[in-house]
Amino acid sequence: MVNSIKITDYITEDLIDLDLKSKNREGILVELSELLEKSPNITGEESDIYKALVDRERLGSTGIGKGVAIPHAKTESAKGLTVAFGVSKEGIDFNSLDEEEVHLFFVFASPNKDSQIYLKVLARISRLIREEEFRDNLFNCKTPKEVIDCIREKEEN
Repeated sequence: MVNSIKITDYITEDLIDLDLKSKNREGILVELSELLEKSPNITGEESDIYKALVDRERLGSTGIGKGVAIPHAKTESAKGLTVAFGVSKEGIDFNSLDEEEVHLFFVFASPNKDSQIYLKVLARISRLIREEEFRDNLFNCKTPKEVIDCIREKEEN
């Protein structure tokens, strides 16, 4: 795909947590916001990203089904699009469309002005995670590097 958005352009190993600890939706949003805040693209108050994610969840759950959620927010705390990824081995009730527990979390934030790229990243992630084999591969990754390699391989095929 020429000129297509690549998730791997916006995620780094330090923005991946393969062992999220929280047992509920609110706790997971805290962990995911803290993960995003590790990026130099995220500035402002520590709670800004969390508040933006919570506000977005109030509009409707980003638990899209098949064990995946894509919490996302547009906020001025984001100076550039940033993607993080987390795995909950136990699974979280995230009010998903299919009522299944969520294990895989792609979370991202972007500046308010970047609506086009924001929507393209959301669509890209949604397409990538359709395949069960890809979701299983992500769940079974042992290191952040494996996650990035897994995503990169999928993006290139």
